[in-house]
Amino acid sequence: MRSFGVILGMNNNDIQKRQYRIFAILMASLLVIDQVVKILVKTNMQIGEEIPLIGSWCRLHFIENEGMAFGMAFGGAVGKIILTTVRVVASGAILWYLLRGIRRGMRTSLVACLTLIFVGAVGNLIDSCFYGLMFSESYYSVAQLFPPEGGYAPLLQGRVVDMFYFPIIETTLPNGQPFVFFNAIFNIADSAITIGVFWLVVDQLFIAPKASKSVATEEN
Repeated sequence: MRSFGVILGMNNNDIQKRQYRIFAILMASLLVIDQVVKILVKTNMQIGEEIPLIGSWCRLHFIENEGMAFGMAFGGAVGKIILTTVRVVASGAILWYLLRGIRRGMRTSLVACLTLIFVGAVGNLIDSCFYGLMFSESYYSVAQLFPPEGGYAPLLQGRVVDMFYFPIIETTLPNGQPFVFFNAIFNIADSAITIGVFWLVVDQLFIAPKASKSVATEEN
């Protein structure tokens, strides 16, 4: 939070440099980890294949997201292109707002959570834009990176790779129906967005009011 930097004797330039470092470190590290994990899964597993990590509770379960969150589709190929284009514009808007905010004295807490949201958006955007060109299909065999015959889809029509599956509760209901609590399958980029949004809500509810009160007190 910016007031912490003031308490530590940091001037505005020092705070800006620190925030740019936070942005760059989060951006580079999370994007690299996200893409490395996706490429390893894509080039070593077929769709539907599952690898237990911690018993049956924590698994790698490879699926590909055709469109929107949680596997929802959106209007076929044309809808996919529109959705990817919207994601590009939205990611650009987040980046513009974030860098503008750093220059104008945005609090470090807000910089961090917006960076997480931006990184997550870009991580999944890479899949949507380029994975169709980079990989062969994963349905019947392990995908090949840069296959000589070309990828499985044109530019902007790739599918997002998801793999982390944490079914916290798996049971059978009294009526005999199977029940799974938290059956979402997600990736590191999704996690970054979720953490960033949660942090943003906490920031606006608890941190921002205290920061505003502190500034008002100092001005008075």
